[in-house]
This record gives sequence, structure tokens and C-alpha cells, in this order.
Amino acid sequence: MPWYFIYPFFGLHMLAFGLSGFFMAYSSEGPPLTFLYMHGGFAVFVYIIFYLAIFGVDKVKWMFINAALGLFGIYAQIDWILGWFGKSASDFGWATHLIPFLYYVLYTFLLYHFVLEVTGANRSEGRRRVVEFGYVLVSLVVYGLIWVFEGR
Repeated sequence: MPWYFIYPFFGLHMLAFGLSGFFMAYSSEGPPLTFLYMHGGFAVFVYIIFYLAIFGVDKVKWMFINAALGLFGIYAQIDWILGWFGKSASDFGWATHLIPFLYYVLYTFLLYHFVLEVTGANRSEGRRRVVEFGYVLVSLVVYGLIWVFEGR
């Protein structure tokens, strides 16, 4: 399947479902947690099946490893976005954060592979190292700025 189809399709599709999951999870009048898990959990399961088929087991494994390492960034950004609505990530239990966090992991994985594709880093090991370093550096700067300016 060509990359120019995969990234726009999944990017827009996950944006729509991710936004609905985000608003359901964090709205004052949101649905019960069981509905959030059924709605978002099913979609996440289907995305993971597609990811395994498109990207392979090893890359999906690293997606989850990097996600575990990136909880700082995810929490900082969710907290920052919730701040726009007068809320904080600490206002919600961990179970509420699960679906929005999983969407975030899936979306940033897609973004990462898109950056590798458009920069040609998939075709050159040297370029890949430079692009990956830049990706991590930019991510850390953005997460750190959000964390600092949110007064943490």
C-alpha cells in the first residue's frame, strides 16, 4: 500500500476518532467509562491490527516501548490541552486517560513514520539517524516548553 494513501487516510481517520475519544473522556457530561472503552478500545484494536500488517511486529513493539518512555510528553500535552478548557490531567483518574493516551501513541507513531518517509530517511541509514535525532530533540523541546510554561 503506497505511503501517500496510508498517512492521509489513517491520519484523518484517527484524528476524527481520537478527537471523539478525547472529548468523551474529558467532557463534564461524558459517557460512562465502559462506553469509552468499547468505542475507543475497539478502534484502537483495529488500528493495531492494521499497524501490524503495514509496519510489522518489530516496529509496533517499538511503538509501545517508546510510548512507555514518552509518558512525560503525553501527559504534558494532554494537561496543556485540558488547560484550554479549565481542566487538568490530574482531575481525572488513570483509567480515563487510557484511550486518549493510546490514540496519542498511535497518532505520533504515524507522524514519526510520515517524517521518515517524506525526508527520505527510510532509504538512508545516515539520514535516518539524523532525522530520528531531530525528531527526538524537537519532541523533547516541545514537551519541555509545555511543561515549563504550564507551571509544573
